[in-house]
Amino acid sequence: MPITARRVHLAARPVGLPDASTWDVSDDRLDDPADGEVHVAVTHLSLDPAMRGWLNDVRSYVPPVGIGEVMRAFGIGTVVTSRVEGLAPGDTVMGTIGATDHAVVAGADLTKVDLAVAPAPTWLGALGMPGMTAWFGLFDVARAQPGETVVVSGAAGAVGSVVGQLAKARGCRVVGIAGGPEKCAWLTDELGFDAAVDYREGAVHRALRQAAPDGIDVYFDNVGGVVLDAALRTLRLGARVAICGAISTYNATEPAPGPAHYMSLLVNRASMAGFLVFDYEDRYGEAVDGIGAMIADGSLIAREHVVSGGIDAFGDTLLMLFSGANTGKLVLAL
Repeated sequence: MPITARRVHLAARPVGLPDASTWDVSDDRLDDPADGEVHVAVTHLSLDPAMRGWLNDVRSYVPPVGIGEVMRAFGIGTVVTSRVEGLAPGDTVMGTIGATDHAVVAGADLTKVDLAVAPAPTWLGALGMPGMTAWFGLFDVARAQPGETVVVSGAAGAVGSVVGQLAKARGCRVVGIAGGPEKCAWLTDELGFDAAVDYREGAVHRALRQAAPDGIDVYFDNVGGVVLDAALRTLRLGARVAICGAISTYNATEPAPGPAHYMSLLVNRASMAGFLVFDYEDRYGEAVDGIGAMIADGSLIAREHVVSGGIDAFGDTLLMLFSGANTGKLVLAL
């Protein structure tokens, strides 16, 4: 049978928020799998803030998505046809599949997953790249230790919610920064954070001083901008800042200003480092085992915000990340 895929292509580079003109959705004929390839029927796509950066024609850690190319996306699906030893029809696999409902992918780029361990959306969230990012960013980059105060921005998102729970399990005092009273209540009432700061109320620095009166030992940043600046003003001696993302600046039409209070790094003999989860690829199993055990014993809550809209809903669903409409990992079900 011919393989027909409904795919999202980049039609134009957006200025500010992406809109309908950014995307071209079409039905495309795919070649049959060659040796080393599999045909995957995609069931779920991961929607991630980093996608916005991939649309810009600038130098970054990965090449930008080209005009006319299928939008880069991490996904999970079922093997239909395989020409790869070790992968058989019916197996569940995940990888960088693209924004499509069917794909022909090199088997070397896919990982086999067990849906008996967790459902597909969780494999894109706490057991996927967001969970890996939280684990290595908190433990390897920020080196969080028991008794320290850990503050995480974007705390109700896919990465931040896992960071906070991992820090609590490590014996840290945890403060989350999120948007709106419902998200803040979720952090403290369900995830066990010690305090939450609603950045939408303004005066983030003052609120952080109240929530972390002794200062911040670890700041895990997913937001950038004024929230990062407020955290820098609240650092303790020897603090570590892990730069994971800066979602507040991704759709800016002017260059984002640098942090005004960066001299706090000098005064407090603190450090600030960016990191990419791909650098820890050979250790993903460590994080999957650790987070998986916590999910199994109930000490970590994995929450996914699943939108059932099919591939045509890709553009509108992506925008939910930038309006704060999702809580937990945003996933598009196909």
